[in-house]
Parts: sequence; structure tokens; C-alpha cells
Amino acid sequence: MTSPWLADSDVVAQTQIRSLVRESWERAQKVRLDPERLLSPLEFERDELGDYRQAHPLATVMPVIRKLLVQDADNDSGMLVAVGDAMGRLLWVEGDTGLKRRAEAMMFVEGADWSEDAAGTSAPGTALALNHGIQIRRDEHFNRLVHAWSCTAVPVHDPETRNIIGVIDITGDEQAVDRHTMPLMEATAHAVETELMLQRFRMRAEGISGLGSPSGTEHSPMIFFDSSLATLDVRSKPGTARGVVRVHKALRPTLHILGRDTALLSVAGKTLELTPRHAEIVTLLSRSRSGLSAERLTELLHGSPEGVATVRSEMVRLRRVIDNFQRGLSPTSKPYRLPEPLELDAQQVVALLNRGAHRAAFAAYRGAILPRSQAPGIQDIRDDVAGRLREAMLADASAELLLEYAQSEGALDDLEVWRTVLKLLPAKSPKRAGVVAQIERLESP
Repeated sequence: MTSPWLADSDVVAQTQIRSLVRESWERAQKVRLDPERLLSPLEFERDELGDYRQAHPLATVMPVIRKLLVQDADNDSGMLVAVGDAMGRLLWVEGDTGLKRRAEAMMFVEGADWSEDAAGTSAPGTALALNHGIQIRRDEHFNRLVHAWSCTAVPVHDPETRNIIGVIDITGDEQAVDRHTMPLMEATAHAVETELMLQRFRMRAEGISGLGSPSGTEHSPMIFFDSSLATLDVRSKPGTARGVVRVHKALRPTLHILGRDTALLSVAGKTLELTPRHAEIVTLLSRSRSGLSAERLTELLHGSPEGVATVRSEMVRLRRVIDNFQRGLSPTSKPYRLPEPLELDAQQVVALLNRGAHRAAFAAYRGAILPRSQAPGIQDIRDDVAGRLREAMLADASAELLLEYAQSEGALDDLEVWRTVLKLLPAKSPKRAGVVAQIERLESP
């Protein structure tokens, strides 16, 4: 009997579309994902990722996963092992170093969101959506940028409540969906859940409560996770209800401004397209958490404090638009300030650059920030992000990646970039002729 969860080419015909895959494609279409473009959102910056991983229930069982899976996924294996949380966000990606660099191009990196709502059909996202282990082979992926890859993933459950707490994934070539891979993954998940239960037995025997604070100890910090695995960092005395709750940034609204003249505000699965002026205002406010006076905001928009009355009128209209979309997000006044942090897609590019993931950063960079905006404040932000990307490409990118960057709109006429590409290319590379021709064109009067 053929299992609907397997994608082994010896079991499933190459031309056959499994019903599970077709249904996953339909879910991706309902949330309006673009199969031609993939940008799995980067939900964590480096410091946040470290803190979140350390507090996550799967952190203590990573040695088990590494022993069973990662040791075999060495630098020549052509395999990656990824471990994510219950929301599909990748927390650990380990294995073949060269393959890991290639995977950056499709944002298969630590901290990225690979849930179905963000990335469409994939083994980690679909395994979580269906609460079942599954294999996804090459063009079964919803997004065409992932068609060169195959993967197997299984959910991991809390050993007592049976709630999903994470997902384990193997990604690579056809070997990743071999018929023997699924039993290995299921055995690994079972070993992880067993180890979690044993750890709890030991903690209880030693009189330890929660996830790490001794029973009866006052003021001991404890980390809890709610049903969606968003971090709730509670510091309080036992028996009290008081505490400090920190909602993770992954739950915050996001503003998409890269390569767009009109920003796209997304929150809780909803989207709102902002006018160019409203996009400028929200972008400037998101970069100034302490707020901006009406006069300072006017300067950033117009280059001078003249026209404050016009800006105030625009703020009234902006509040009305946002309130109709989502209550509690519109800017407050005196000074103008966003009521809660707003994530910019441009921040993902900077975060990836800071982590040295240059290919992923370039893939995430969809274009200049609000490219047609003439607002001085927007121009400064635009130049800052573009400049950071350029510096990173010149300093650390490979010849192949730098050539891709040189051919992008922002660097096509950058003579220094093209000269650096020429220096990095091997002497016998067939690409040198085209690079030399471009340099000569740029150097000609």
C-alpha cells in the first residue's frame, strides 16, 4: 500500500500530484503567496535568536538530534538538518557547509519563517500544518525557487500534553526523500520526546519546578511558552500573578518597503497598502522609537520645518486608515510615536548582513527602500541600507555572488564593484569577457 506521506520516486510517480500536496498549494494560494518569489521572513535578530533558542524546550535535546542526524550530515553529505519551533521558524540549521551557503539564497536560514503561511508547501511547514511527518520532493514545493530541493520533516510533541513544540527536517537532494529517511526521522522524534520526558522525571526527582527554577526559590526567572510558542518571559515570586511579559517580535506587525513605492503593512494575516506619503511617515516613525515632533517629522519629509499644518492633516488621515484596518496600531501624538514596535523588511537585510549571511541578505533585498521617495529622511535610510549591502558585498562576497550583485539595478553602473568582480574571477572564467566589456562601457567618456 502506498503511503500518501512519502515522496520516494520509486513509490510516487514523477507526474503524479499527491492530494496532500495539491491541498497545501491551495492553502498557499489562499494567503496570496507568490510562487515566483520567496522571502521567508527573518523573525529573529542574532541576539534574540540566541535567547529564544536557549529557552526553547528543544534546546536541551539538541545533542540527541545531532547524534542521530547531524553527525551523518557532514560537509560532504549534501544534507542539512533543521530544527524549528511550533510556528515553523527555523532555530538550528546544521550540516553540509557548502549546502548551507546555497540554502541562504532561498532564505533557508536560522531565524527564518518556513511555515506554510510564509513559505508555502515545504516539509517543515506542511508537517506542522498537518501534524504528521511528510516528504516533499523538488517541484512539489509551492515556490519555484525551492524546486531543486527535497525534504523530509516530522513534528515533535510535548511528551505529556502531546501539543506540537517543534519540527525536525532533513533537506537536500533526492536522498532526503529516500524511503528509509522517514522511519529515521520518526525514530529521532520519538527519541527526542522520550529524552524530554526523562529530563522532566529527573527535574522532579531533584525538586526542580518549571523549566529551570528550584521549587520554593523566590525571584527565580522562569521562561514559559504559550500555545503558539511565543516567548512569555515572566519574573515573579511564586504564587503571585505579577510579571513582565515580553511578546516576541515575530508577532509584531511588519512593514514591507523594499522595492515598493507604496508600503505594505501586514499583521495577523491581513495586509494594508499605504499611500507613498503614509509609507514615508510610518517608515520614519518605525525608525524612531522615542517618537518625532511634528516639526522634526516635517523636516524629514520636506527638508524644512515649514508645512507642519499639512503634516498634521496627513497624520489625521493616516490614523483613520490604520484604525479602520487594525485598532491599536495608529500613531500617538506629542510626539508622534508608534504604539508598538513595527518590523521593517529592510531590517531583515541588515540582520542577515550582521550575521554574515550575505547571499541571504542579497536575496532578501528586493530593491531600494521606497525608491521614488524624495523625502530626506527616507533617502538617508535608503542610502544606509544600500550602503551596508554594498560594503558587505565588496568585502566578503564570492565572485559568483558579487557578479549577481553587480548585475542588480543598484550596482549596474558601479565601476568599483565591476572591477572587484574582475579581480575575483578565475583567469580562465568565461564570464570575464562580459565583465571587461561592462567596465569599458563605464570607463568610456
